[in-house]
Amino acid sequence: MAIDDTDRRHLARCVELAEQAVEVGDEPFGSLLVGPDGTVLMEDHNHVSGGDGTRHPELAIALWAAAHLPVASRAAHTVYTSGEHCAMCSAAHAWAGLGRIVFATSTPQLVQWMGELGVAPSPVTALRITEVAPGVPVDGPVEEYADAVRALHVRHHAR
Repeated sequence: MAIDDTDRRHLARCVELAEQAVEVGDEPFGSLLVGPDGTVLMEDHNHVSGGDGTRHPELAIALWAAAHLPVASRAAHTVYTSGEHCAMCSAAHAWAGLGRIVFATSTPQLVQWMGELGVAPSPVTALRITEVAPGVPVDGPVEEYADAVRALHVRHHAR
C-alpha cells in the first residue's frame, strides 16, 4: 500500500511522541492506534527508563486493543510508529489481531545507528516485523523521517 498524506500526518505525530520521550529521558519511540474511521484511539511513547524494558508503546497499544476492541474489528485498525516494531511488539500485535503497521524508520536503520553510536546491542535479536508476524501488512520505512528520528537517538544517547 502506498504511503499517503494521512499516513504522513500520523507518522509525524509519532515522531513528536518520540521527541516527548527523549524530553523526559526515555528512548525515542512513539506510536498511535488509529481506527478505521481515522480516529486516534491511543497514543504513547516509550517508558523504559525506569528499568522495565517491556514498556514499549507498541506493546501498550496491543494490550489496550485486546482489552477494549472486539476481536472481529481489530484487523481494521492501523498502528503507526516512529520505529519498526521489535520482536516482542510484533508478536503482541499479531496475537492481538491488529491490522496494518506503518513505520517511519526500520529495524536495520536502528541497528546501524546504534552501532554508529556505540550502543550495546539489544538483548533480543533485531528482527523485522515480517520475520515475526508474516501475516501482518506493513508499510515502511518512510525515508523522509530518517534524519529526524536518527537525531532523536543521537540526542538520547548523548546524555
